[in-house]
Amino acid sequence: MASPTKPRHCAELLGIGPSIAEMVRPLTQLGEKLARTLPSGLGRVSGAEAPVVRIGIPAEGTLDALIAEETGLTAHSLMGLGPKRLPLLASFEAAPVLRLLDRTFGGRGLLPDPLPTRFPLSAELLLARMEDAIAAALSAGMGGDDVHRVMPLRRDTVLAQLAPFGAGEPLLRIVLEVDEAGAEPWSLALAFPLGTLASALVAPRRKRRAVTRTARPGPDTEPFASLPIEVTAVLVDMTLPFSRLSALRPGDVLPVTVARAVPLRVDGRTIAAGTVGEVEDRVAVQIQNAF
Repeated sequence: MASPTKPRHCAELLGIGPSIAEMVRPLTQLGEKLARTLPSGLGRVSGAEAPVVRIGIPAEGTLDALIAEETGLTAHSLMGLGPKRLPLLASFEAAPVLRLLDRTFGGRGLLPDPLPTRFPLSAELLLARMEDAIAAALSAGMGGDDVHRVMPLRRDTVLAQLAPFGAGEPLLRIVLEVDEAGAEPWSLALAFPLGTLASALVAPRRKRRAVTRTARPGPDTEPFASLPIEVTAVLVDMTLPFSRLSALRPGDVLPVTVARAVPLRVDGRTIAAGTVGEVEDRVAVQIQNAF
């Protein structure tokens, strides 16, 4: 009588996810996307020209190893991916943050001596803007939908107190080198636990991929929101015969009357109308109608 055969189940039925080695390539591809999308966000943070971002090679590690390597003042930002808030970590050393802060306030990017033991409030506000830029770039790089939306959750300078994920949980860490014109290059590090990487970068199996339709960008969203548009307020619109126009000389006076409804025009098209007034010793137009 033949002995019963031991059943074998595939990894999908057992719920076994990809290994760290299998996630190196997807994370590298994500890093390449960040190198293209993150510069514009960092440029808006610093108010300068968009920097050049280069990616390093993903390295395997654990939270315990990161804590052991921690030296000096560093801001660690815990971020959450999707509705389940799957954790990932962004880390910023103090020196580049303080240099960027000095440049933001018109300085040359000098460091205080000695370095502070904690970030000042102005640096905390700058860190929040940097977190938003990284979260937006990560969201776009992972798909741009609600399932892959990344949001900053909390921040701490002591990684052990932040406890972003399990101490021994396997993770991959990637370093982004940022090269800004006229400033010293700096870097930031992103760390992803294996579970977060698998959910973010591995397409689900045995399911048809849903088609995601993204909404068209509006005038209050990028890339249109920061686009400069020239608006002209027409205070006087008058008609002169050519004979009078050709006879004008310095010192001549033309009596004019400012209309009650001052049109606002963009590229020759009237978009609104308002009345002329004054705000803090400056001429202003109060919008009465918008078309």
